[in-house]
Amino acid sequence: MPTQNLIDILLWRWQQTLQSFSIDQLAADRAFNHLVEAYSSLGRYYHTLKHIHHVLSTIEVLEGYTQDLISVQLAAWLHDIVYDTQAQDNEEKSAEYAYELLSNLKIPLNNIVTVNRLILNTKQHQSAADDFNSQVLLDADLAILAVHPIQYQEYANAIRQEYAWVPKAKYIAGRQQILERFLQRQRIYFTPLMFEMAEESARANLKAEIQLLNKQETHG
Repeated sequence: MPTQNLIDILLWRWQQTLQSFSIDQLAADRAFNHLVEAYSSLGRYYHTLKHIHHVLSTIEVLEGYTQDLISVQLAAWLHDIVYDTQAQDNEEKSAEYAYELLSNLKIPLNNIVTVNRLILNTKQHQSAADDFNSQVLLDADLAILAVHPIQYQEYANAIRQEYAWVPKAKYIAGRQQILERFLQRQRIYFTPLMFEMAEESARANLKAEIQLLNKQETHG
């Protein structure tokens, strides 16, 4: 369960994001409670409020690259709101959820349309060269790949817990494929700052996890 301290920090962030709209306070609080409930639900070990906090903090560092900071922040809040490891349409479902929640809050339609597009772009973690809003969200979402190796190991373990239902051999093969796909990219991070600060560490972490998975595979 998230700590009260984290919930307080996130509530403050949520209020900050919404302050430029004239939103009913009760409706905003109700929406926040829905967010807390969803990200604290059973079976989540990585895709939790802690992840949302990390993404929002990274967006703060990268906000100079955005053209529509509020939409990027709203997309960060909602991009993993629906998360079922046995489904293939989490991003689509999260975008639908976002549409409904933001419509209820009477957020302007142009923001909602942007938020939806940003959430859908997290499916393949790809962005058009001139889509700076997506680039910031995707870099923030993948910031975890560049953390300290001990933290990275905690992240990798948490992902494994979320996929505990997948047999070991199948998980190793699938996970290796995902990690290799990131390594094959010309660059993992789109924004100049993240590329400079995080690219090298992310690649080192991905390679280390692949080596670990290879060992696990060898030792059955």
